[in-house]
This record gives sequence, structure tokens and C-alpha cells, in this order.
Amino acid sequence: MEVVFWVAAGLLVYTHAGYPLLLRLLVALRGSPPQAPAGGELPAVSLIVAAHDEALLIERKVRNALELDYPRDRLEVIVADDGSSDGTAALARSAGADVVLEAPRAGKVAALNAAVERSSGEVLAFSDANSFWERDSLRRLVARLAEPGVGYVCGQVRFSTPDGDNQEGVYWRYEMAVRSLESRLAGVTAGNGAINAVRRDAYVFLDPERGQDITLPFELVKRGWRPVYEPGAVALERMAATIHDEFARKRRMMTGAWATMLGGGMLSPRGYGPMYALEIGSHRLLRYASPLLHLVALATNVALLGEGVAYTITLVLQAALLAAAALSSFVPAKPFRIARYYVAVTAASAIGLWDYLRRGVPVTWEKAEGTR
Repeated sequence: MEVVFWVAAGLLVYTHAGYPLLLRLLVALRGSPPQAPAGGELPAVSLIVAAHDEALLIERKVRNALELDYPRDRLEVIVADDGSSDGTAALARSAGADVVLEAPRAGKVAALNAAVERSSGEVLAFSDANSFWERDSLRRLVARLAEPGVGYVCGQVRFSTPDGDNQEGVYWRYEMAVRSLESRLAGVTAGNGAINAVRRDAYVFLDPERGQDITLPFELVKRGWRPVYEPGAVALERMAATIHDEFARKRRMMTGAWATMLGGGMLSPRGYGPMYALEIGSHRLLRYASPLLHLVALATNVALLGEGVAYTITLVLQAALLAAAALSSFVPAKPFRIARYYVAVTAASAIGLWDYLRRGVPVTWEKAEGTR
């Protein structure tokens, strides 16, 4: 039982703290990958936005796309309307979108696939309707795709209106730091729907049940491409205002993530190099397994009380985390709110797994409250 406890506790510490430190060491030892040569003609880009009932934002999103620092004759803006009932398609046309596709609701990935088939660009860029890019972001994404072997690039999301009790901003800064190191080592293990781009000849048409953010990077690695992160390509997005809203969003995301990991081929090492396999095991498998590791560590810790002072200390630390999360509504100090966020996200991973095992992955999606 002592071995089980220390293995579970050690894996938790490793995936959250030890793994980033290991990445730093490996990156320092290996150096940086080759960079793209400067200059060259800019490729034609199709910027695709999947939208469902985005009447409040779609005009602003289209204007944001058209105002990017990229030659207008080499930029195609496509809005893929996934069964909207609020006039999203008409508003996208009036705002100046080059192509507006209207289809019965079939989910985000199906909408993206349809838009790719209709697109003409050498580079396919993707964005959410509630994400607004800084002017030079598209040029920065395109520049990274010119590097040898790079097939996919994601940018950085910055969250606005950080009031409320959601600590997504803290989590996301940590996640982006890890992603930057992974990018320099073997490639990122996930992207984000707010801001990313892929070479047309590297794009993979996915099943509607599979999330593009979590699937494209590892699928491209298996096909010989490298997926990277470009922190200078920035999208601004409003975060969910409350932890309740964020929990619901993370639960939905984790349902799809579990499906990708358990049934989508992520854990198959075929096509991975050793460093990318290390990233998948450390950042995805162990991170997603954190709820189970926490339960094992807590149960064995309780059983080991009386076996030494170390087990009293470790149990107090675990209890303190749970107590801080529970008290965060009454003690609005930042450490308490971060504890609550961590506990909520960990619980969302466990419930997402339960949702996946019970009913699979829903292909349609609802907007997270407070993010519009």
C-alpha cells in the first residue's frame, strides 16, 4: 500500500511540476529546431469560422478577420453556419464574408470539414466566432508554417474580463508555458480552436465526434509533420465568468478528450518519436488520469495513517487543498480560488470520462455562458 501511495502521489507531482522541469532540461540539451527563411511570397489563406447562433458577434468577427494585416487578395474569409436560427448567416454576409455556408446542424467539426472542401487557400486558418485576433496574428501563423516540416501551428489565447471566480487565466498561462516548451522539443500535444492554422496538404478530415483541437496535432505527427506553438499570434477571448460555467465547458471538452485518447488513437505510439511519446504520456495520459491518481492517493493515505508522520503531513496537505476549494466562496483570496479551479477541473475530467463511457461524444456544442 505504501508503494501504491507514493507512486500515485509521485505521478501527480510529476505531471504537474516535474514534467515542465524535465521539458526545460530536454529543450536546453537539444536546442531549437530550424527556423523558416525570411521573406518569400505570402500564401493564399482561407480563414474559417464555424458558427452556431452567433448573431451577437459574427459581424464583429468578420470585420476583425478582414482587418488583419494580410493582403486582401490572398485572404478568403469563410463562415460555416452550423444550423443557426438567429440570422447568423445573413449577418456574416452583410459584414463582408467571402463565403457563407449554411447547413443543418451537424457539429463544429462537420462544419469545418465542409468549409475546407469549399476553400481555396494553400493555408487553412481556423478561429472561433468569439475570438478576436491581433492584426499581425495571421502573418505570424503563416510564417511558422514556412518552417521545415511544420504542418500545424496554434497561437496564444488571452482572456479578458477576469472578474468572477473563474481562474482559467491562471491555468491557461501555465498551460501555454508547457505548450511553448513542447513546441521547441517535439511538437505540441494539443492546440486550441480560437487561433490555429494548418497547411492544406497536411489537413486531416476528422470524424464529427473528434475534436480538432486535441486530434490534429498528434494525427499530423503520425503523418510526419511537426505541430508548433506561436505565442506571438494572439487571440482575445472572454472567459467564462463563473467556475460553474467553466466546469460545464471543461466537462464537455474532457468528454471529447477521453474519446480521442481511449478510442481515437492518441495512445498508439505508432508514428511517434520518443520525445513526442514522452509528451503524450506526461501531458495527456497522466494529466487526464489525475482524478484517479488523487482518489488512489487519498484512499491509501487514509489507510496508512499511524505508519509514520509523513503520512499525517501528506493527508493534511490533501485535506488543505479540498478545504481551500470548499472555502473559496467565503474566502475570496486568490490561492483559495485557484484551489477551487483545480478541484473543479479535475472533477470535470472524471465526469467527462463517465459521460463518454455512458453515451459517447455529442457532435453539437453549446456556447459557454459568459463567453460572449
